[in-house]
Amino acid sequence: MTQFSQSNVCLEVCIASLDDALATATDANRLELNAALPLGGLTPSLAVLRHVKQAVTIPVIAMVRPRAGGFAYSTTDRRVMFLDAELFLENGADGIAFGFLDGDGQVDRIACCDMLRIIGNRQAVFHRAFDVTPDPSIALEQLIDLGVTRIMTSGQKPTAIEGAPLIQKLIGQGAGRIEILPAGGIRPHNVQALIAATGCSQVHASLRGPMEDRSTLARPLIKFSQELNEPEHRHSATDPMLVKQMRVMLGRS
Repeated sequence: MTQFSQSNVCLEVCIASLDDALATATDANRLELNAALPLGGLTPSLAVLRHVKQAVTIPVIAMVRPRAGGFAYSTTDRRVMFLDAELFLENGADGIAFGFLDGDGQVDRIACCDMLRIIGNRQAVFHRAFDVTPDPSIALEQLIDLGVTRIMTSGQKPTAIEGAPLIQKLIGQGAGRIEILPAGGIRPHNVQALIAATGCSQVHASLRGPMEDRSTLARPLIKFSQELNEPEHRHSATDPMLVKQMRVMLGRS
């Protein structure tokens, strides 16, 4: 297993707003911009991307995912996804995170090729759709052949710590042909153990804390977020202290 010093580890922080981007200050190396993080991350607005790009100097990867609930998209879904990707890249995105699977959970090579043509020489990130593919070794080789920059993965387990054995295997199999970005439940208290177990050179973390918006408390029984269990007056945001703690655990790079 290849070993990396902590100072060589790239920290990518998952964000959903301009405030989140500002909270990362100088402690992140790269951002992934989403909407609807409780749903696993969906396509953000173009306005947020433009403001984030004005506010930070580090790379920003824009998520293109139109809905939750699987990764086999209709023709109309794809049409919108491709246009979102074009608009994000035209407005400064440094790369696109995406994932296309067919109905059997295999990598949809045709849809991926169409997206990769749009991305061109920018960063192409196959997101955690990878974690539901039936054979990760085959999926890895397919994505290498397609020219994907990196794969985000929890090692096909609920968390990256649990999936560390597969993550280590994928890093070895990729052998410098593709980047492997561990993601899923990575926090300051476990990131060093993950690095030791996998030899990874980068991590993806959603370093968020609870926030309150008390404007809904006059009618607490009314729910707008039907798919979520949180009360309407609660949401999350990037916690700058968690970002700083993660940076301390990783050292400076």
